[in-house]
Amino acid sequence: MIQKLLVANRGEIAARVMRTAHALGISTVAVFSDPDADAPFVALADEAVRLPGSAPGDTYLRGDLVLAAAAATGADAIHPGYGFLSENAQFARDCAAAGVTFVGPSPEAIASMGSKVEAKSLMEAAGVPVLPGATITDDTDIAAVAAKIGFPVLVKAAFGGGGRGMRVVHTAGELTDAVDGARREAASAFGDGTVFLERFVVDPRHVEVQIVGDTHGNVVHLFERECSIQRRYQKIVEEAPSPAVDDALRAELGAAAVAAGKALGYTGVGTVEFVLDAKGAFHFLEVNTRLQVEHPVTELVTGLDLVDVQLRVAEGDPLPESVTDARIEGHAIEVRLYAEDVPAGFLPATGTLHRFRIAPSPGIRVDSGVVDGSVVGTAYDPMLAKVIAYGSSRADAARRLARALQTAQLHGVTTNRDLLVGILREEEFLAGGTDTGYLGRHPEVVSGNQGSDTDIRARAAAAALATQAANRTGAQVLGTMPSGWRNVGSAPQRIAYDGAEVGYRLTRDGPAVTVDGEPLDARLLAATPDAVTLEVGGVRRDYSVHRIAGVVHVDGPDGSSALVEVPRFADPNAVAHAGSLLAPMPGGVVRVLVEAGATVTAGQALVVLEAMKMEHTVVAPVDGVVSEIDVAAGDQVDTGQVLAVVEEVES
Repeated sequence: MIQKLLVANRGEIAARVMRTAHALGISTVAVFSDPDADAPFVALADEAVRLPGSAPGDTYLRGDLVLAAAAATGADAIHPGYGFLSENAQFARDCAAAGVTFVGPSPEAIASMGSKVEAKSLMEAAGVPVLPGATITDDTDIAAVAAKIGFPVLVKAAFGGGGRGMRVVHTAGELTDAVDGARREAASAFGDGTVFLERFVVDPRHVEVQIVGDTHGNVVHLFERECSIQRRYQKIVEEAPSPAVDDALRAELGAAAVAAGKALGYTGVGTVEFVLDAKGAFHFLEVNTRLQVEHPVTELVTGLDLVDVQLRVAEGDPLPESVTDARIEGHAIEVRLYAEDVPAGFLPATGTLHRFRIAPSPGIRVDSGVVDGSVVGTAYDPMLAKVIAYGSSRADAARRLARALQTAQLHGVTTNRDLLVGILREEEFLAGGTDTGYLGRHPEVVSGNQGSDTDIRARAAAAALATQAANRTGAQVLGTMPSGWRNVGSAPQRIAYDGAEVGYRLTRDGPAVTVDGEPLDARLLAATPDAVTLEVGGVRRDYSVHRIAGVVHVDGPDGSSALVEVPRFADPNAVAHAGSLLAPMPGGVVRVLVEAGATVTAGQALVVLEAMKMEHTVVAPVDGVVSEIDVAAGDQVDTGQVLAVVEEVES
C-alpha cells in the first residue's frame, strides 16, 4: 500500500491530487520551484522539498531531483499529474529502479505513445481509424509529402502536446516557415524538435474517450468528453457527455478506445483522442498516458474520483464495480480560466492576482492553484483555475457556470472570463454547435462583451462614487464638511479613467452623475469605499469596489470592470516615440530578424518573443525604415517595453 505520495507537479493539479491522497489517509510531499515557494499546493502538503530555480528545465522536469526528494522524505510513490514528467517513459523507469511506485501506466506504454508517429502506426495495426501523415526529417521533400497528403496539412510536434509546436498550412509556400517554427517551439517546450505532417480536418469536433486499465488485464472506457472549443489548439471549454454523440456512436468510440488501451496493455487512467467530422466519422489523434486537465467533467457525470482510481490501480487492485458499471448521469461543463488578454490575440498576462473569489454555489466546483496575492509569471502555463458546473441537463450546467464566472471577483490580472461567459450564453453553443471552428465564427464572443452600455456606465459611476467616499473617509481636515461639497456649485467633480470620465455633483436629491458628458439616470442609495448601491433606470444593484495599485475593480450582478484611473497631471516622459513597437507581453527575445537601417514592409516579422513556451511575432505596422533596435536575442522584456522603432515612409 502507498503510505507517502510525492506529487511531482504544481498548481491546481498538485493540490487536487493531494486532497484525494489525504482523504485516503496517504501523506503527501510537494516539490516546488522558487517562484512557487508560497503557492497554496506547497502549504497543503505534509512535507515539501525545494527545487532550486524557476525554469521548468531546472526544476519540475528534473527527474533526478524529484527522486532525490522522494528518497529524502521516504515517499514510496510519485504522482506526476499532467505535463512535466507525466509522459516521460525514462522517468517511469527510473522510479521503478529506485523502488518507487509511479502512479501511471508502464514505461513501455508511455514510450509507445510518446512519439505520435509510432502511436499512429500502433493504433492502425489495432484497427483504430487514423489520418494519413508523414514524419519530417532533414532529407524530407516536404512539398512532395504535403501534396501527397493533401492540403490543408497540420504540422505537429511528434513529442508533446497542448497546441505547442503546431501549425496549419494551406499552401506549399507556407510550409518551410511553418515547419521551422514548429520545430523551434517543440524543441523549447518538449526538448525534441521532431515534427510530422498530418491531414488537417477542417473544423472537426475534438472528442476524447476516458479509459481505465488495471494490472489484471481489464480495460474499460468511461465515456466521452467534448473538447472542441479551443484557442491556439489548446482546449478552453470541455464537457461530458458530447452533445454530438448518441448511444450508437458512443459505443463505437468506446470500443475503439478500449482496443487502443488493450493494444498498449494499458494500466491506470488515460485518454484516447479523436477528431469527429461532420458525417460522424472519427479518426485517432493520440493517447494521453496520464490524467487529463478536463478529468473533472467525467468525475461529475460518473460520480467517480479518478485520482482515487489511479492510486488503487497503482496499489494493484482490480477495477471496482463502480468503474466497470459506471453510467452517465446529468451533464458537466468545465472552463479553463486563464490569465490572458483575449482581444489582444490571447496574449498571456502576468501580475499579482490581488483578489480571487468565486462564490460557493450548488453544482459548482473550482479546482484552483491560486489565492489572493498569487503572482502570475511567465515561467509556467497561465491557467489560474478550472471552474466546473454540473446539472441535470446541459442547459442547467451552462447557466450555472456562466453565473459563477460573471459574479467572480478576479482582480489584478487580465483573464479570459468575459470570453468564457460569452461562449456559455451564445446560441450556437447552447444548441450544441461546438466544433473547432467555433471561435472563428463568433468574433463577437472573442471581442469580450462586458455588458450593455448602461451597465458599463453604471460601473464607472460606482467606481467614482466609491473613490469619493474613500477620499472623504481619509480626509484629514474639514471633517465636518458635507461629502462632495464644492464652493462652485456649477462645476462637477471629475474623475477620469482609461476609457471613461465620470462627473458628479452632490445635490439635495443626491448626486447628479454624468459619464463621458452624458447624464446617467442614477440614484445613489449608499456609498462606502468598498461598496456602492445604485438605482439606475429604476433598477437597484449592489456593487463591490476594490481599489488597488491605481486600478478600481467594480463587480456587480451585471458584470465586472477594471478602471485605470488617469493621473490629473501626466508624465510627459511616459510617451513612447512615434513608431515604437512595444512588447505585447513579458517574455524572452528569441530572434531579431532585422537590423537598424533596414527597409521593411507592413506585416514583416521583426522580433520573435517567447512566453510560456509559445512564440509571438512582432511585425512592422507600416512600410518604413527601422531607425532603432532596442533588444537582442536572449533579452527578457516587460509588457510595453520598446523593442524597435519604425519610421514610416511615403509609398
